[in-house]
Amino acid sequence: MTASDPLGFVTLLPRNIVLAALHGYRATISHTYGDVCKYYPSCSAYAVGAVQQHGALKGAALTAARLARCHPWAQGGIDDVPAHAHFRHRLTPHGFVVHPRKD
Repeated sequence: MTASDPLGFVTLLPRNIVLAALHGYRATISHTYGDVCKYYPSCSAYAVGAVQQHGALKGAALTAARLARCHPWAQGGIDDVPAHAHFRHRLTPHGFVVHPRKD
C-alpha cells in the first residue's frame, strides 16, 4: 500500500475476512471429517485458493461449483483452482492477500 493507494487495505478486507473464516474452519471442523475428499486439493483447500486468487464473490462461486461436483458418484481426481490471469497481489505466510510491495 502506498500513499497513492490509502484504501488498498479496505479493498482486500472482504477477501481476507473470508480467508480468516476458512482458516478457522480448516483448523477446527475440517479435522473431524478426516481425509474423505475424492478431489485434490480438498474442498476447503480449494476454497482458500479460489478466494485468494479470485476474491470473496467469485471465489465463493467457484467453491460452490466445486461442492456441487463433490458427491458420492463423482470420479474425483485433481481439480485445481483456475489461475487468475492477472493476479497482482502477494500472499502472507498465513495465506492472507496483501497488495504487492512497491520497491
